[in-house]
Amino acid sequence: MWRHIASNAVTFLLVGLFLLGGIILWGKTTYVSEGPLEQAICVQVERGSNMRQVSQSLEEQGAVSSPALFRMGADYEEKSSSLKAGSFLVQPGTSMQGIVDIVTQGGASTCGTEVVYRVGVNRVSVQVRELDPVTSRFVERAEFTPGEEETPEAYSEISSKNDTRFRVALAEGVTSWQVVEALKQVEQLTGEVEDLPAEGSLAPDSYEVRPGDDRAEVIARMTAAQRVLLAQAFEARDPDLPIETPEELLILASIIEKETGVAAEREQVASVFVNRLNQGMRLQTDPTVIYGVTEGKGVLGRGLRRSELRAETPWNTYVINGLPPTPIANPGRASLMAAAQPAETDFVFFVADGTGGHAFAETLDEHNRNVARWRQIEAERGAEAAGNASTGGN
Repeated sequence: MWRHIASNAVTFLLVGLFLLGGIILWGKTTYVSEGPLEQAICVQVERGSNMRQVSQSLEEQGAVSSPALFRMGADYEEKSSSLKAGSFLVQPGTSMQGIVDIVTQGGASTCGTEVVYRVGVNRVSVQVRELDPVTSRFVERAEFTPGEEETPEAYSEISSKNDTRFRVALAEGVTSWQVVEALKQVEQLTGEVEDLPAEGSLAPDSYEVRPGDDRAEVIARMTAAQRVLLAQAFEARDPDLPIETPEELLILASIIEKETGVAAEREQVASVFVNRLNQGMRLQTDPTVIYGVTEGKGVLGRGLRRSELRAETPWNTYVINGLPPTPIANPGRASLMAAAQPAETDFVFFVADGTGGHAFAETLDEHNRNVARWRQIEAERGAEAAGNASTGGN
């Protein structure tokens, strides 16, 4: 009898072990296999949350089939205590193991809302936007000009959340003074910028910042980024350029940046200035005159006067020979590369063509014809504007 009982016990034990092994195998397979999520979602992990709360939220959103298995997998991988607060993008079909990695790996939030301080040439704006997880595109919630417009409720609400990201985005062609003044308006930053950064030394780009970051440290990041870009461009420069130092390349790039907003024209504009330098011609470019008037402190906001074109300032290339002594703005990578590798042309003149771009010329006669066409376009536009004003715009 005892032998029969022992035999049954062994059988039950083997069956139990077999079933346990099957359950473990099923659990492991389910944990690492494609999940049930059909559309991307933003997973919100509040500060102080635990894996039980997160797993229940994931089940409600259709991202996991078993909250218990999700938690057991996190425990097995010893990641339950590594949960990070934030908003995280989870793509369709992400496995439970993949989701655990997403909510425990740390770093910046990859989903949710962000506040972007856009530092443009003509204005500074604050944009509040939220990522749509389905389209992976940001949807604007609010936009305003700080100090000039009333602060929207959406900004106050979103900027106070723990998982909101903050960015400072510099446009190509802004001046160092404009950047410093804009950073003063970023209320999430602390500290003062004691010295104005050298013109041209800041890389136009988008920089993520965190509440409490020091303004001077943000400037240092921008400076380090521009130093790398300038070194790369100078290293890649054409060997026969009339440019001897990285600083001269930076100056030329800043002029190119201010002369055209058409990306496809940068190399042609660069070729005009390089050809003029090679031929000993003055650069005669209006942005250098404007910089001599404003010294980068804001926008001129009007046309240049004849007296200003003749004024002797260190930057006025109608008066001085060669390059001005400093950059006139902060150029981006594309303008740095255009200065380093200009197009091979014989152009020495260009003028606006009425489309936002320029008409280029090799001879003065050709240039004068282009100028006459531009003057005609200006006159026609002026007459049209006057006609619209007299008829109330109809």
